[in-house]
Amino acid sequence: MAKVEASVPTSGSERMARFWATLGPGLLWAAAAIGVSHLVQSTRAGADGGFSLVWIVLVALIVKYPFFEYGPRYAAATGESLVEGYYRLGRWAVWTYLIITLASAVIIQAAVTLFTAFVFANVLGVDWSMAVMGAVVLTGCGLLLGIGRFEALDKTIKAVLLVLAICTIIAAVSTIPRASEAIFTPWPVADTPNIHWVFILALVGWMPSAIDISVWSSLWTLAKDKSTGVKASVGDALLDFRIGYFGTGFIALSFLTLGATVMFAADERFSPQGAAFSLQLVDLYSATLGAWARPVILIAVLTTMFSTTLTVMDGFPRAISRSFRVLQHGIEEWPAREQTGRGYWVVLITISVLTVLVFQFFAGNLTTMVDFATLVAFVTAPVLGYLNLKAVTMGTVPEQFQPGPRLRRFSNFGLILMGGIALIFVVSLVL
Repeated sequence: MAKVEASVPTSGSERMARFWATLGPGLLWAAAAIGVSHLVQSTRAGADGGFSLVWIVLVALIVKYPFFEYGPRYAAATGESLVEGYYRLGRWAVWTYLIITLASAVIIQAAVTLFTAFVFANVLGVDWSMAVMGAVVLTGCGLLLGIGRFEALDKTIKAVLLVLAICTIIAAVSTIPRASEAIFTPWPVADTPNIHWVFILALVGWMPSAIDISVWSSLWTLAKDKSTGVKASVGDALLDFRIGYFGTGFIALSFLTLGATVMFAADERFSPQGAAFSLQLVDLYSATLGAWARPVILIAVLTTMFSTTLTVMDGFPRAISRSFRVLQHGIEEWPAREQTGRGYWVVLITISVLTVLVFQFFAGNLTTMVDFATLVAFVTAPVLGYLNLKAVTMGTVPEQFQPGPRLRRFSNFGLILMGGIALIFVVSLVL
C-alpha cells in the first residue's frame, strides 16, 4: 500500500488554503452525475407525476450516499484508487467492476454525447447529422483533455457548474408561484397513470448516478493530489465530495420542480426522445414565464450536458485503463502516480469512435440501449456497493479512516434494500 503522508495545518487560514487546493474531485463527480438522470429523468418525474416522486429521489440519494462516499474516502486514506482496493479483495472483484463498466461505457457515452450534440446543433442553427455533430463535440472535449489534461478538466468543470447552479436556481425559484398547480401523493403509481414501475426503477438506477462512478472520484482524488502537489486529508476529501453530492441532490430536485410546475401544470406530455424533450422544456418554459426565461433554461441545459459529456469522456478511460493495468501488473509501488498515458488515450479514442458509429448506424435504437444501461446500473448497484464497503473496511485502510459503526449499519441496510428490490425485479422478468 502506498505511504500516506499527513501534514496538519496549524491555523484556520492554512486549513482553508489547503481545502481550496484540494477542492475539485467532488465537483467532477457531481458534473458526471448531473446529466440524463437529472435533466431527463428528474424533469420527467415532475412532468408525469407532479411532486409525487420527490420521496423516490430523496430515498435514492440517501441510500446510495455511503457507496459513493467510499471512493474519495478510500483514495485519501490509502493513496490508492478503488481499483487497487478491488484488487486487494481479489482479481475477481476487478473483473466484476470492469465487465459492468464495459457493458455500458459506449451506451452511456453515446447517450450523453447525442444529447449534447442535439442541443448544440439547435442552438447554433446547423443542419448537420448527429454523427458529424457528435464527432465535433467529442473532438472538442478530447482536445481540451489532451491539451490541458486534468488541470483543464478541473478548472472547466468548476466554471461550468457555477453557471449551471445559478441558472437552475433562477429557473426553479421563478416557478414556485405555480407549485400549487402540481400534486403530491405519497404513492405515485396508483394516482398518476403516467408513472410506471419501469420508470421508477430507471430513476433509482441513475439517481444520482450509477455506483460505478465512485471509482472515478477515487481516481480524480489522486489526480488532484498530483496536479497540486497537496495531499488531501480524508476530512478535506469527504467535505469536497459532500459539497458535490448535496449540490447534485439540489439540482435533481430543481429539475423535478421544473417538470412539476411547468410541464405537469400545463398537462404537457414528455417527448419520447430525450434530446427533443430538452428543447421542448425550453420552449414551454419561455412560453409560460416569458422570453426572458429562454436563455436561462437553455444555458442550464447546455451546461448540464456539456459537463457530463466532458467528465464521462475522461472517467471511463481513466477507470478502464487503470483496471487493465492493475490486472496486468498488479498493484504498483506508488499507485498515486496516476497518469493518463497510452492506455488512457487508446480507450478514449476507441470509445469515441464506437460512439460515432452508434450515432451513424444505431441511433434509432439508442433509447432501448439507454434503458438497458439504466437497468444494468440498477441491478448491479448492490454488487458494486458491496465491493466498495468491503474495500473501505479492510485491514489496509487505517482504522481511524474507516466508516464508523452507524455508517456501516446504514450501508448494510442499503445493500439489503437495493439487493431485495433488484432481486424482485429480476424474478419478475423471469416469471
